[in-house]
Amino acid sequence: MRIGELARATGATPRALRHYEQAGLISADRAHNGYREYPDGAVQRVRNIRHLLDAGLTLEDVRCFLPCLDGDLTSAPPGPAGLRVARNRLAVLEARIAAQTEVRDRLAHALRDLEP
Repeated sequence: MRIGELARATGATPRALRHYEQAGLISADRAHNGYREYPDGAVQRVRNIRHLLDAGLTLEDVRCFLPCLDGDLTSAPPGPAGLRVARNRLAVLEARIAAQTEVRDRLAHALRDLEP
């Protein structure tokens, strides 16, 4: 299937698919006219990639899931490496949230001091 078909089947943009390909998460053969030709299994792989990205992981994080991206990732138990990556990503997100909450609280306090 061509990139547009894969995009429609997965909800990803062609640009995102090219980005996943550049990151080594998906691959395509080239037709004689230069068009990318993705295998049918790319639909499941891209859906899994998007699922992991939607969960807050980065493309680099997704790399540790390469061996299981072609299966039903949503119902399979994660392996130790996947759990480690997810826990690390969660810690990063929690730290960012804490930092943003602190900034918000300082701003709210400063605004309260300025109000008549």
